[in-house]
Amino acid sequence: MSVVGLDVGSQSCYIAVARAGGIETIANEFSDRCTPSVISFGSKNRTIGVAAKNQQITHANNTVSNFKRFHGRAFNDPFIQKEKENLSYNLVPMKNGGVGIKVMYMDEDHLFSVEQITAMLLTKLKETAENSLKKPVTDCVISVPSFFTDAERRSVLDAAQIVGLNCLRLMNDMTAVALNYGIYKQDLPCWDEKPRIVVFVDMGHSAFQVCACAFNKGKLKVLGTAFDPFLGGKNFDEKLVEHFCEEFKTKYKLDAKSKIRALLRLYQECEKLKKLMSSNSTDLPLNIECFMNDKDVSGKMNRAQFEELCAELLQKIEAPLHSLMEQTRLKVEDVSAVEIVGGTTRVPAVKEKIAKFFGKDVSTTLNADEAVARGCALQCAILSPAFKVREFSITDAVPFPISLVWNHDSEDTEGVHEVFTRNHAAPFSKVLTFLRRGPFELEAFYSDPHGVPYPEAKIGRFVVQNVSAQKDGEKSRVKVKVRVNTHGIFTVSTASMVEKVPAEESEGPSVEADVEGQPRRPPESGDADKNIQQDNSEAGTQPQVQTDGQQPSQSPPSPELTSEENKIPDADKANEKKVDQPPEAKKPKIKVVNVELPIEANLVWQLGKDLLNMYIETEGKMIMQDKLEKERNDAKNAVEEYVYEFRDKLCGPYEKFICDQDHQHFLKLLTETENWLYEEGEDQAKQAYVDKLEELMKIGTPVKVRFQEAEDRPKMFEELGQRLQHYAKTAADFRSDDEQYNHIDESEMKKVEKSVNEVMEWMNNVMNAQAKKSLDQDPAVRAQDIKAKIKELNNTCEPVVTQPKPKIESPKLERTPNGPNIDKKEEDLEGKNNFDTEPPHQNGECYPNEKNSINMDLD
Repeated sequence: MSVVGLDVGSQSCYIAVARAGGIETIANEFSDRCTPSVISFGSKNRTIGVAAKNQQITHANNTVSNFKRFHGRAFNDPFIQKEKENLSYNLVPMKNGGVGIKVMYMDEDHLFSVEQITAMLLTKLKETAENSLKKPVTDCVISVPSFFTDAERRSVLDAAQIVGLNCLRLMNDMTAVALNYGIYKQDLPCWDEKPRIVVFVDMGHSAFQVCACAFNKGKLKVLGTAFDPFLGGKNFDEKLVEHFCEEFKTKYKLDAKSKIRALLRLYQECEKLKKLMSSNSTDLPLNIECFMNDKDVSGKMNRAQFEELCAELLQKIEAPLHSLMEQTRLKVEDVSAVEIVGGTTRVPAVKEKIAKFFGKDVSTTLNADEAVARGCALQCAILSPAFKVREFSITDAVPFPISLVWNHDSEDTEGVHEVFTRNHAAPFSKVLTFLRRGPFELEAFYSDPHGVPYPEAKIGRFVVQNVSAQKDGEKSRVKVKVRVNTHGIFTVSTASMVEKVPAEESEGPSVEADVEGQPRRPPESGDADKNIQQDNSEAGTQPQVQTDGQQPSQSPPSPELTSEENKIPDADKANEKKVDQPPEAKKPKIKVVNVELPIEANLVWQLGKDLLNMYIETEGKMIMQDKLEKERNDAKNAVEEYVYEFRDKLCGPYEKFICDQDHQHFLKLLTETENWLYEEGEDQAKQAYVDKLEELMKIGTPVKVRFQEAEDRPKMFEELGQRLQHYAKTAADFRSDDEQYNHIDESEMKKVEKSVNEVMEWMNNVMNAQAKKSLDQDPAVRAQDIKAKIKELNNTCEPVVTQPKPKIESPKLERTPNGPNIDKKEEDLEGKNNFDTEPPHQNGECYPNEKNSINMDLD
């Protein structure tokens, strides 16, 4: 099972995977760990990532970038209309009112939704991860900004579903950074001690986010978040572009905004200049050749000028920081550390502003670019059963307060209840109890629409169906469970109606005690929330707003079970009091049954199943088309590579291995093939290139084989000769009664001699035959044939010559009064063994104190 974390940014993406006992950020096919969030559409296929960014200027109208913030928004959204003016591609309304992106693809106009565009980017990230891991990727965790609303989050989930990814969790950027920071810390305070407060600051390409977290050992809790969704590196780039547009207009009489290609080039150069100014305070040049009308332009700027130019943007940094401290009620001295991530935090002025606010130096212990992806990979590993991860509890926060509104029965007034306050723990569930005689409707909305960077405050409408009154005409108690799930999305997850039905006589008295022990609060006329009963279990009333715990891995307890836990002790006390009282009239026994109710959800932004299936099918077709086009290009490149390789080598190492006539013919064929590739063969089917390559290989392959054989054959003959010499010497030693081989049977040694003679005769014959062949003729014998002979010879001879020598049993020693009696034979054997086992000495000399040593003439 794969464990993958995806940081999908407005400008670029990062992929982190869990393997080899740690988290690793992987590189794409260009050996770059950063994959641009760019998709380019061509007449044959799509290009995504680095290749697409390289086409951004030449194919401006068909190259899509900076689309992340379009998720879950309508076309008439003010934000969309403002962004539309600065884009090189066309935005048009979809049939459902969403944002559509119009491009020319496969020589036809195509309209893609934002979900489809993001799915294309996820396809590329998935492919990169699969190539690195060498296995399919399905499960993943995807990052989203903490200020994304429910509509935007659902849109991202739909994009993941289109490409076949199972998103285990949509994780807030800042929560991912906090997890990456905290899980490796060994010095965190214990769970019962005061937590360590750390503030994380992230300024990326398009947004500024801050988050305060409390850390204990094995525990992370998000205390609060704040943000400015419209402050990022892109805004600093725009300031530079505006400045140079005015300068070029005055200096060169050129209007850069009139041509999109010139404007895009200026954006790219201004981004490079911004990065250079982060590390240099001197004047830096900006030069662009053939900018417009074949004119070269130039300019310069230094860091001081840049900071003055962006003074307004730098002032905006403090507002989210103030907001965070107010929400969490923290003081600056409560903060232990300030960690910064995101590319734009490298700008010195941004660092200074943050450090000045907190009165301490900022910390850069985390990788500014990869921290989010690594945190997502860690979360995926925690959720995956395939990895064992140190226990670490993560409690996120709800970024915006959420309320429910409903109509009262037989009244025109509405009831409102804020179910989740701002920075409430998440994931979290609550159970609400309503008294109703029929179906009713709940509408969820953001309580503070001005604090939400989204024009629509409404989240969705939920209709609880099949509600009916009790048989005695009383209102039914309907329990509705609302939840902010692991993705940070609000849902009405379940609804159940409590029915009272007569119990059979055989059932025990505990059922009766359950019902009798249930106190009910009568509706009050002055209570605005008269149909929702509040959590007031301490006062003895029925608790109606119940929580189910905070951890996403824990399933919420049944509201009915929770009620029973609170009520049964009270019923027992009532029974104890009744012991001394006279018996009362027997009451009919009643039992409580929970009936699950269907819920119809009408969400602000949700793709229909039919539309989603169509998008999945369309993406599958585009993936197949990309694959076919890649195979076609690979076949074309193979022909081109073959032409260049052989034309170069025919005048070099291959020249001796082809006759003059074939040499001239082959060179002519290579030239004709090259001309064909750049003329009518420029855009042919894959099979045409395959056929062309086969035609060339019919002539080229024999030449290549002859060259390779001429390289390998002498080496093989040399090896065969060495083996023959070795076995022939062994046979000669055997015939001269060498003690080393006197244990080998003569019949077996004859087999060795026969095999050696046969192979030697074969080698002499083929060497003579090969000597008569010229280099431009096919060889008489191939290297693989010689290799086979070596193997055959070894199989025959090696088992014989390497037979182990039988062991000689030592004679038994007879004990004598002066010690063991060793006969002369043993002494001789000892002497021989002593010589055989001693290391060789220089010049054949022996050590002076050595016994039984023998001087030998080594010659």
